[in-house]
Amino acid sequence: MEEKEFGLNDVVEMKKQHPCGTNQWKIIRMGMDIRIKCEGCSHSVMIPRKEFSRKMKKILVKHEE
Repeated sequence: MEEKEFGLNDVVEMKKQHPCGTNQWKIIRMGMDIRIKCEGCSHSVMIPRKEFSRKMKKILVKHEE
């Protein structure tokens, strides 16, 4: 399985939609676990990196350094 390149403050699209109706998430913390924040309702979720890589569909906005 190919490793997707993502970084801090990138906005990503997940495979499943959030209950608030949006599908855009911002990466706000990276480590063994990744914390993402919903762009619609600002709810944040922490999930393991392996699970995040599997559930992420694509990067919508790449954060510039």
